[in-house]
Amino acid sequence: MTKAELVSSIADKAGLDKKQAQKALEAFVDCVTDSVKSGTEVRIVGFGSFVPVERAEGMARNPRTGEQVKRPASKTVRFRPGEALKSSLN
Repeated sequence: MTKAELVSSIADKAGLDKKQAQKALEAFVDCVTDSVKSGTEVRIVGFGSFVPVERAEGMARNPRTGEQVKRPASKTVRFRPGEALKSSLN
């Protein structure tokens, strides 16, 4: 599903026009981004959690050449699905 398809789906299900749905989606993404940037986990009960994690530096391998390169430490985010989301898939 693309962002445009998601906006259309939100608009249909929430009874909003597409501009309102797009603003709502962008506000949600901005809020989650700001929270994770500050190191705070975002939990949506029944859906899942966006968890900030720090990756330590380490060694990686270039798959094309096989050469080992040093990978710097970095920050990333992981999504952990909630029980309701997991159970809806099965």
